[in-house]
Amino acid sequence: MDNVTGRRFHQDRTLPTNGEIFVFGSNLAGIHGAGAALVAKQKFGAKTGLCIGYMYHSPTRSCYAIPTKDMNINTLPLREIKRHVDDFRMFAMRVPDKSFFVTRVGCGLAGYQDWEIAPMFSGCTENVIFPEEWHEYIE
Repeated sequence: MDNVTGRRFHQDRTLPTNGEIFVFGSNLAGIHGAGAALVAKQKFGAKTGLCIGYMYHSPTRSCYAIPTKDMNINTLPLREIKRHVDDFRMFAMRVPDKSFFVTRVGCGLAGYQDWEIAPMFSGCTENVIFPEEWHEYIE
């Protein structure tokens, strides 16, 4: 927990341990075949063919997909990713009783840098947990 902002952070490549919703980068084809998307499919109930938003599997296994690639698995422009991040921010705000464990969305297979993606998440409610690499970019 950051004592100044109240923000919480986790180490990269760790997994939620308290039933948090796993937030990962997806593609618009709904193929969860690599990186955090594959983890989401194997451990958190991501469903093939679903590419955007909340996917409930069980009280301890659910996830939220933020598209970072298109139907052909090409990286989306930052403005399109930001639109999906904005939708996520609104969703997280509407469910303050849920916690969200955000991976380094867009910073792995999509190829963006932390400084390009992390600021898009500024303004998220305190029920969102971020990767430590984003600490300096979140508010």
